[in-house]
Amino acid sequence: MEPDGTTDLSHVDEAGDVRMVDVGGKPLSRRRAVARASVRMSPETASRLGELPKGDALVTAKLAGIMAAKRTAELIPLCHQLPLSHVALTFQVGDSVVEIEASAETSAQTGVEMEALVAVSIAALTVYDMAKAIDKDMQITDVHLVEKSKVAIA
Repeated sequence: MEPDGTTDLSHVDEAGDVRMVDVGGKPLSRRRAVARASVRMSPETASRLGELPKGDALVTAKLAGIMAAKRTAELIPLCHQLPLSHVALTFQVGDSVVEIEASAETSAQTGVEMEALVAVSIAALTVYDMAKAIDKDMQITDVHLVEKSKVAIA
């Protein structure tokens, strides 16, 4: 908190209590966010992702990521419920890594960064869960936001 009692944190009020930000007075904007994560694994695991004992890890992870993005406000207490217009996940499988990218879009009064981050995180956790029976040394790394944009709606 600043010496004058104010804070630069949008989710903290003047008394230091957490709060949901009031975005009601903000105009609608077309918003987009992109997040990425990596799941590091053995080369054998990377080559078997489509035929694991639990099924196809990437198909399952894609569905899990989309479903998670739609439930972000239920998972993170101060997030607004957003009308998502699009969520997409892509996977690039390397020799010993799966690179995951999630994008989320909406026309709303607040951004979709958390939805993209939740989508990519849950997708990475799903890959991990699907492959853990054959690879005990996997690591989820580099979860981060890579892009966000806002375009005014005329």
